[in-house]
Amino acid sequence: QVQLVESGGGLVQAGGSLRLSCAASGRTVSRFAMGWFRQAPGKARELVAAIPGSGGATDYANSVKGRFTIFRDNPKNTMYLQMNSLKPEDTALYYCVVDSTRYSFTVRSHLEYRYWGQGTQVTVSS
Repeated sequence: QVQLVESGGGLVQAGGSLRLSCAASGRTVSRFAMGWFRQAPGKARELVAAIPGSGGATDYANSVKGRFTIFRDNPKNTMYLQMNSLKPEDTALYYCVVDSTRYSFTVRSHLEYRYWGQGTQVTVSS
């Protein structure tokens, strides 16, 4: 089993920055694809960014390309999401996820990610 704990969310003004962290425990996740999803009230859950375990390419939602960066520190079993130039439409509950079936590439369907954190709220004021 993998436990995921997100942190770093909060309230920020438009144009500001936040860094989300996701600490994994229970099992080493360095080989697995990981990602961040978000869900705003009344909207569908969407993939924000994903990163493979090793090699491969990161993937970003078009709405965050150039503003968000996903990266991981495998020795610390931790993943991050650096969010810059935040917009009110980025307001959502952000979830850390692990896909324990894929290593070198990522997928966009939330159904493929077995492990989920509890989420951390990001609120961007205009």
